[in-house]
Amino acid sequence: MAVKKENLRSAKPVRTKLPKIFVLDTNVLLHDYKALHNFQENDIVIPMVDLEEIDHFKKGNEQINFNAREIMRSLDKLSEKGLFENGVSLGKGKGRLTVMLGQGITEEMKRASMADIPDHRILAVALDIQKAHPERTVRLVTKDVNLRMKAKALGMPAEDYLTDKTPEESDFVKRKIIRAAVPDSVVARLYEKPEGVSAQELKLKPANNEYFELEGQSSRMPVMYNSLTKNVVRVEMPNVSGISPRNDEQACALDALMRPQIQLVALTGVAGTGKTLLALAAALAQLDDFKSVLLSRPVIPLKNQDMGFLPGDANEKLAPYMLPLYDNLAVIKNKTRISQHEYVRIEEMQKSGAFQITPLAYIRGRSLSETFFIIDEAQNLTPHEIKTIITRAGEGTKIVFTGDIRQIDSPYLDSRSNGLSYLCDRMFGQEVFAHINLRKGERSPLAEIAGKLL
Repeated sequence: MAVKKENLRSAKPVRTKLPKIFVLDTNVLLHDYKALHNFQENDIVIPMVDLEEIDHFKKGNEQINFNAREIMRSLDKLSEKGLFENGVSLGKGKGRLTVMLGQGITEEMKRASMADIPDHRILAVALDIQKAHPERTVRLVTKDVNLRMKAKALGMPAEDYLTDKTPEESDFVKRKIIRAAVPDSVVARLYEKPEGVSAQELKLKPANNEYFELEGQSSRMPVMYNSLTKNVVRVEMPNVSGISPRNDEQACALDALMRPQIQLVALTGVAGTGKTLLALAAALAQLDDFKSVLLSRPVIPLKNQDMGFLPGDANEKLAPYMLPLYDNLAVIKNKTRISQHEYVRIEEMQKSGAFQITPLAYIRGRSLSETFFIIDEAQNLTPHEIKTIITRAGEGTKIVFTGDIRQIDSPYLDSRSNGLSYLCDRMFGQEVFAHINLRKGERSPLAEIAGKLL
């Protein structure tokens, strides 16, 4: 099937600056099913092979399966308006959407020993359009970095899907590390006044619930800006469920986890900084304030191994992926000063289902009220998955996301496009949110050295 120029804005007069043409890879649509509406006045082309690939994901309970069904419903509605003939307008101020079959991989691609696979057919469609519309800027949009490299090698401009990308990672982390110099007399007053000192008096303008350090001439202390009182208050070093913070960052994390006014907490940092352990300790210390405690993490098998190869029923298949959560629970139950009463209560809650360790696939559709909800390894979630989880929160629920934005297992996410970074960037400064970035490893001296040098 040849690419026809009239398929793309043929009825409109030629303008000096024509809209771009974006060819979308399947992974963009599966990443964000609303992506069609995020390209402003530019035209969009979906290769026919995208539809075939989406069809493989339509069944299941994961977010990617939900996205596959939603994008197909959207395309089905548009198909009634001529989507497969001359394309359809996406609305006022937006471009046209067209689905194209393409002519298959080109001779140049064959000479480069490129096999006839879906990725290469998508690239071939982009090359066909580029050849048919030399007056237009054509770009391939894909979250597959390898496909972007191949496209550029063949002269096709390619880019990542940028809509939900956060600012540069360095800016994202650095802005949370604030140190303010004050006289020692101010530091002394913060020790004497639990309610804190006015931020206006200190001539500081921190964001709501922002944690930082005050430095005097001879001392320093971790503090936070209380969004309710508008005061800067000292962060103490509490013992929570037998876990005592080993550094100021952990103290700030526990403070945020224990404050009722903060309903959404993000803990980022490298492996071994205690993110999950602190979150779990805080949850167990507040059993009287919540009806249930829920721990979860995304299931991402390594080495492309599916859960199906594991023996047993659904719970037995999922158990290996939940082991890190069980490990942290064992630390608190067996190696800390937790009381016998608390130990028995945890055991009873696990038996009754009030304390659950479960995969995220089982969360969709639930309404979580009066629940302390911990999501581990949140850097492997997409922005839309983060939104889906938070919108499950009912009255009295607290949600904690933990993860390392530099340790991502998903092939289509990076330190700027993952859901955890997106959450920290968009929610920063909100009265219900706090973010603490943990930098110092406390798992063991060996683990810290390995994290830095290897």
